[in-house]
Amino acid sequence: MKKIARAAVAVSILCMAASTVFAGGAKEAKVEVGIVLPTRDEPRWIQDENQFKKELEGKAGVSLLFSQGDSGKEKQNVEALLNQGIKVLIICPQDAAAAAAAVEAAKKDKVTVICYDRLITDTKAVDYYVTFDSVAVGEAQGKFLLDRVTPGSKGNSLYLYAGASSDNNAFLFFQGAWNILQPKIADGTFVIRNSDKAVALQGKAKLAHDEESVIINQITTNWDFNEAKKKAADNLTMASAKDKGQCFILAPNDGTARSIADEFAKDPAVTGYVITGQDSEVASVQYIIDGKQTMTVWKNTKTLAHDAIEMATAILAGKKPVTTGSYNNGSRDVPAKQTAVTVITKDNVKLLVDSGYITADKLTGLKK
Repeated sequence: MKKIARAAVAVSILCMAASTVFAGGAKEAKVEVGIVLPTRDEPRWIQDENQFKKELEGKAGVSLLFSQGDSGKEKQNVEALLNQGIKVLIICPQDAAAAAAAVEAAKKDKVTVICYDRLITDTKAVDYYVTFDSVAVGEAQGKFLLDRVTPGSKGNSLYLYAGASSDNNAFLFFQGAWNILQPKIADGTFVIRNSDKAVALQGKAKLAHDEESVIINQITTNWDFNEAKKKAADNLTMASAKDKGQCFILAPNDGTARSIADEFAKDPAVTGYVITGQDSEVASVQYIIDGKQTMTVWKNTKTLAHDAIEMATAILAGKKPVTTGSYNNGSRDVPAKQTAVTVITKDNVKLLVDSGYITADKLTGLKK
């Protein structure tokens, strides 16, 4: 393994073990667990970082790195952690396929690899997967839209958006939503307004991966707020007034939901909209309170981080981790620990505060 200069490691690594400080000349504690997250630029991953800090305090020597949306940097991060002698790697990949090379290097060093939240595909070098039930997330989003349609009505305008085509979770989310929405698209309850690729496949209850890929490549937001905003604006420009009115919008996560909602809200031909989200970001919870976003799927990162660290500490103790299912990553069935999700609306948003997930002082207009 190519060695990384100690000074570079000191600058780039955020250490989260209570007794360990990575700085020039400081004594370094033994690092047993390495964590790689995709970016510090999204609120979701800051929540995970903070939770890892709480979960790991006093348990193991740990270093956490962010890849900042760069697969090359992600691989360098893994190399830096391997150079420190880690035994367990917890990684949430920036790109599900590109990360395969990084984890294969880890396996050569006899490191146990745990995928966190996103599954790395097309490699046998993944040992475990800690995840929310991503299909269930999409199903919750699809059911939410369906439940808000006037019973017996036809021709309801449906706008579809997805995450990044490089993220396996985007496929699972869309698969779940399609499971619920497709029968009601096929019978005319919903009419897809922004994807001719989805319209061409609307008669199929189950989509092959390549068919799903064709649709996602057309409706992808790449998890990027600006790209989501532009795509929504372009869709509304192309749509006729009769294709607007009351709109039903499948948005893949909270950040894209806010961007998309802003565009629909300012179109005079849109009389109202129902829009999904996920992650329960503070900004979107405020949008829900203000009536600008309709729902979010709460994926409690406290529980997910806890499950990941519980798995890592079991491995370090020589024990077999608890798993509840498996996911095929294209090369093998990866044993997984699945975490439940909760739909949050204006009616139950206080759950987030009562649980300590969000503090009340960060929100305005919250009903007591």
